[in-house]
Amino acid sequence: MTIKIQYVKMPASAAMNEYVEKKLQKLAEKYEWLIRADVSFKLENNVYGKGNICEMELSLPGPKIFATSKEATFEAAAKETISDLEKQLKKRKAKFTTH
Repeated sequence: MTIKIQYVKMPASAAMNEYVEKKLQKLAEKYEWLIRADVSFKLENNVYGKGNICEMELSLPGPKIFATSKEATFEAAAKETISDLEKQLKKRKAKFTTH
């Protein structure tokens, strides 16, 4: 699986790249039909609370899967987004096995 990570209007972080790639590789091992992951991190201009946004889109056979989350830290946002994607992947895998 190819992983593309981009940071919108903020500096890139090697630690975040490593964290996200590690988490997505686990998904790729579990669901071998994943093709590509597009990840983007954004910083919201809101000064109160949760302003760190993580968006992920997975390319796979059929329609793409998308998830986004807004949390207090980028690590928490990435973890929540990957969790949401995993739920969607489980549903997609169930559809694959019934046909």
